[in-house]
Amino acid sequence: MTTLKNDTLLRALLKQPVEYTPVWLMRQAGRYLAEYNATRARAGDFLALCKTPDFATEVTLQPLARFPLDAAILFSDILTIPDAMGLGLYFSQGEGPMFKHPLREEKEILALAVPDPSEKLRYVLDAVSQIRKALDNRVPLIGFSGSPFTLACYMVEGRGGTEFREIKTLLYQRPELLHHILDINARAITAYLNAQIESGAQVAMIFDTWGGALSQAAYQEFSLRYIQQILAGLKREQDGQRIPSIVFTKGGGLWLEAIAASGCDAVGLDWTIDIGEARRRVGDKVALQGNLDPSVLFASPAVITAEVDKILTSYGNGSGHVFNLGHGISQFTPPENAAALVEAVHTLSRKFHIMSN
Repeated sequence: MTTLKNDTLLRALLKQPVEYTPVWLMRQAGRYLAEYNATRARAGDFLALCKTPDFATEVTLQPLARFPLDAAILFSDILTIPDAMGLGLYFSQGEGPMFKHPLREEKEILALAVPDPSEKLRYVLDAVSQIRKALDNRVPLIGFSGSPFTLACYMVEGRGGTEFREIKTLLYQRPELLHHILDINARAITAYLNAQIESGAQVAMIFDTWGGALSQAAYQEFSLRYIQQILAGLKREQDGQRIPSIVFTKGGGLWLEAIAASGCDAVGLDWTIDIGEARRRVGDKVALQGNLDPSVLFASPAVITAEVDKILTSYGNGSGHVFNLGHGISQFTPPENAAALVEAVHTLSRKFHIMSN
C-alpha cells in the first residue's frame, strides 16, 4: 500500500476526518499559467501536448509547483475516447474541439466499437504512470473522463458550443440510436477509467458537462442511467487503497438527490446552488465538491477570501467537503488570485474541522 504525504483529499472524499478542507481547481493546469503556455508552444499544438506523456506530465505538475494544492489532475482531454473510436478529433484556432467524422448516419452509429485503452489510449496511461512517479506520493492523482452523454454531444454535433440541435433531434426522433451510442460510450469509459486506476490514478472523476442541457426525464434516461452503469463497473480498490469517485453534472442542481444515489462517493456542484442547501438535501450519502464561481477570481484577494469564507461557512462543520470552483478556471485569471484562493481555503477552513478530529 502506498503512503501519501498528503491524503487530505482522499479522506475528505470518503467523509473521514481532516484537519482542513482540501482544495484543487478544475482546469488547474491551463492557459492562465505562463509556464503552461510555454510548454504548449514547445509541444506545437494542444493535441500534441495531450498525446506526449512528457509534456502531459510537465503541465500536470506546473500548478503544484506554484500552489500548495491537495491534488493533481491528469492533463488530458475529455474527447480522447471519441478520437480513439476514429472520429478524427482536431482543434481549430479559436473554434475549440471539432470532429472530422461526426455521427450522423445510422450505419456509422451501429459501427461504433469500444476501443482498447491499452492500445488506442496508451499515451494517456503512460502519462498517468509517469505523473504518479513524478509526484512521488506528494498528493493524490485524479483521473477522469467525460460522461457518456457529454461525449455523445460532441460525437453527434461534431463540435462544442452548439445548441444541441443534432443530439436532441436524435434523442427524440431515434432514441434507440442514441442509447446505442451511450452504451458504447459507457463501456468505453468504464474500461478507460479502470485502466487509469491500474496505471496509478487514485480518484476517478466523471465530467457530465452537458447533462444540465437535458429535461428532467431525459437526464435520468440519457445521462444519469449511463453514469450509474460506469460507477457499477468501476474498480473501487487498487493496491489496497480505496478509489473514490466524483460525478460533476454542470447545471445538475435540480437532480442532486438522484446523483447522490448513483453510487458515486462525491457530487461536484456548479456555482448556481448553495453548498449548505446541497448538504442538507443529500445528507450523509456523499461528499460534496465545489463550488466558487470562477469569475470571483477576477476580483481582489480580499473579495476572494470573503467569498471562500461564505462557502466554507455554508457547508459548516465536519469533513466531506472538497473545495473547488463551480467550473474550470478561466484563462484570464491572475495566478496570484488562484494563490489567494488556495491560501484562504487552507487558512479559513481549519476552524470547521476542530470537532471532526
